Amino acid sequence: MRFRRVLDAVRTAARRRVGARRLRVLLGRRVAVWLTVAVALLSILTGVAVLGSPETFGPLTGVIASGVRRTAGFSAVITGFLLLISALDLRSGRRAAWLATVVLLSVTVFEAIVQSSVVSFPVAALSVATLVVLVLTRNRFDKELDLSTTQIAALIAVSGALLYGTVGAYTLRESFRGVETLTDAFYYTIITASTVGYGDATPVTGQARLFTVSVIVVGVSSFGLAIGALVSPAIEDRLTRALGTMTDTQLAERDDHVLVLGYGSLTESVLDELDVDDLVLVVSEENESKLPPVAERELPVFVADPTDDGALDRAGIDRARAVIVASDDDATDALAVLTVRERNPEITVVAAATEGENGPKLERAGADAVVTPAAIGGRRLVESALGGE
Repeated sequence: MRFRRVLDAVRTAARRRVGARRLRVLLGRRVAVWLTVAVALLSILTGVAVLGSPETFGPLTGVIASGVRRTAGFSAVITGFLLLISALDLRSGRRAAWLATVVLLSVTVFEAIVQSSVVSFPVAALSVATLVVLVLTRNRFDKELDLSTTQIAALIAVSGALLYGTVGAYTLRESFRGVETLTDAFYYTIITASTVGYGDATPVTGQARLFTVSVIVVGVSSFGLAIGALVSPAIEDRLTRALGTMTDTQLAERDDHVLVLGYGSLTESVLDELDVDDLVLVVSEENESKLPPVAERELPVFVADPTDDGALDRAGIDRARAVIVASDDDATDALAVLTVRERNPEITVVAAATEGENGPKLERAGADAVVTPAAIGGRRLVESALGGE
């Protein structure tokens, strides 16, 4: 089938780079993320096990007090949940997420050693192994932290609310029952701002009651803003999935994929031959009306100009292993090939020429291989008619 010839050309042209790329994939972003998730889950389970077990194990047996061990078990549960959050952000390749994960894994190693449990030392070993992988793949996490104005405002609001409540409650501690230390003041702020209110830290004067009202108003408002800043992107992500398009976060997660530029008569058949998790289809807005069949198949689609530098950068041209240019317009294809070559001179590029005479032009534009579907189709017709002779 002529469409297989296109893919065979990609595989043949890319074979010389397979060895180096396999090593890059092995130590790629996904390995680091899944190892981090494994450490997070084990840290949570181990922390819970230590909280309920007095038995100790290892060289620190008898040295670490039981209260310290239990505290390490409790903090390990919190660290595990923070690692899960960090792993989610690690998928986007952000440097800030990488740094946070390295710090949390280091804390996990310390906690596992302090726990001195037969189940904690494997967590320490896996954490060290994950740290090694993160160090080896540090260049894969180079994206700057890009927070929206709403997200920055939410962080400032939550931090300000917690600081206001903690400092204020500690300053007015003589007007409260159950608030004596900064820890008590922070606890009071959390349960008040979250409207839980267990009743073990309560105001006893009019001034303290007015302060409590202000903490509730400020806390609920800031927490609501923070939730909105987190939920809105998630809703947007679900909508883009329903429409068959990709967000910048989803594009950032793609690695060692195949970029299919343009939408033409060959596109559907090319997509049939590629793994959904192994490609990104880049189509212009003019071809967006043709996307419903693609969206129904849940294929990854990025609506942008395939000849635009910025669009190719967002689609991961620097991380892709090959590019297929197969629209029905040879002039557009030539411009797309030129743009690809400018953004990534080393990548494998295969183009389909609608008109046979345009094949050499696409090669001069930078295509490693050019396939002419009409010529291949004609050859196959002759072969079939002559019985394969």
